[in-house]
Amino acid sequence: MDVILLERVEKLGAIGDVVKVKDGFARNFLLPNKKAMRANEANKKVFEANRARIESDNANRRGEAEKEAKTFEDATVTLIRQASNTGQLYGSVAVRDLVEALVADGHKVTKSQVVLNKPIKAIGVYEVSVALHPEVSVTVKVNVARSPEEAEMQASGVDVMAAMFEKDEAGFIEDYDPNAEPGATAEVQSDAAPEQAEG
Repeated sequence: MDVILLERVEKLGAIGDVVKVKDGFARNFLLPNKKAMRANEANKKVFEANRARIESDNANRRGEAEKEAKTFEDATVTLIRQASNTGQLYGSVAVRDLVEALVADGHKVTKSQVVLNKPIKAIGVYEVSVALHPEVSVTVKVNVARSPEEAEMQASGVDVMAAMFEKDEAGFIEDYDPNAEPGATAEVQSDAAPEQAEG
């Protein structure tokens, strides 16, 4: 289906471009969201007649989005979640969670503006894009941690999971008895020694 774009659409084109798209994409997304109109003779005339208004409306919306984008400078969202020892979350962080956190910080964001290609399923710091307008997007840092202390460590650049595994390896030292039989631990040897002396 040929459509006329009413706003810039990622990977398709700019305002006024006539592009060929799959019927389903046009019917289910572009047309209902007023991002495009069918490219027939009548609509082409209507579009040309209203082109100046459509472009000025778009410019106004872009201007507002650019103002809003300034409020996102160095924006960071910290989410505290339960996770296993390996850092895997019990559940995942979805778009809804990010929108709630951003709105709580005073940003105006809707679910359709947050670009999260796949849900966040492990602790760490992620960069998530927020499209405030088809031509204006900002990046928000999302810090997912198990506690506020861990979030602070991650924010300062510490890889919490790597640090945790290093600590575990360093903390485990087994007493070594050179005379012990293979497989026996030091405690068992010390218990057994007095009995041998009596016999």
